[in-house]
Amino acid sequence: FEGPGSVEDTFCLSWVVSEEAWGVRREVELVPGGADIPVTEGNREQYVAALVDYHLNSSVAWQYEAFSHGFRMLCDGPVLKLLRPQELERLVCGNPHLDFEALQRNAKYEAGYTATTPVIVWLWEMVQHELPLDEQKRFLKFFTGTDRSPIGGLGTLRCLIQRDGPDSTKLPTSHTCFNTLLLPEYSSRPKLARQLRTAVNNAEGFGLE
Repeated sequence: FEGPGSVEDTFCLSWVVSEEAWGVRREVELVPGGADIPVTEGNREQYVAALVDYHLNSSVAWQYEAFSHGFRMLCDGPVLKLLRPQELERLVCGNPHLDFEALQRNAKYEAGYTATTPVIVWLWEMVQHELPLDEQKRFLKFFTGTDRSPIGGLGTLRCLIQRDGPDSTKLPTSHTCFNTLLLPEYSSRPKLARQLRTAVNNAEGFGLE
């Protein structure tokens, strides 16, 4: 902007936030007397900083305090002070990297399946190389009850794939409490892909979000 009055004339703003809650609109002053302070070329950076602080901190202060109180009731201790924010996030949210090769290396098979059974080979190839990330997460949730990797990675999970009868129209099922996938021995890769996608994309459960 050029000219001393360009910001004020263009935006016609004051140091006030207008927001709506439960159908009621209200105005909140970012600083005392903010309704009477125009946003100008000289104070626009301070205005933006105050606006960001309001939206990220002040406006959610009581919700954050309630969350912080509950979190510290469960997790507070001297070890918490040793963690960086990124490390704490990893502990709470899990590892964002989904290493299905590690999960495959740790997988066990029962009821006639082995690592070289065709339907098992097709399954891992499909999961690792054909499914987009959102479907990989849905598959992991279908299999284990959560779409997140534990802190040590997927290689730390004990998972089991059991043969659920010969080729049929049955969909794959799972026991998420035991990380167990029940998989019919489908006769072709396209049929496996169709049945698996139908199962994981339409599954509802009580897993961890």
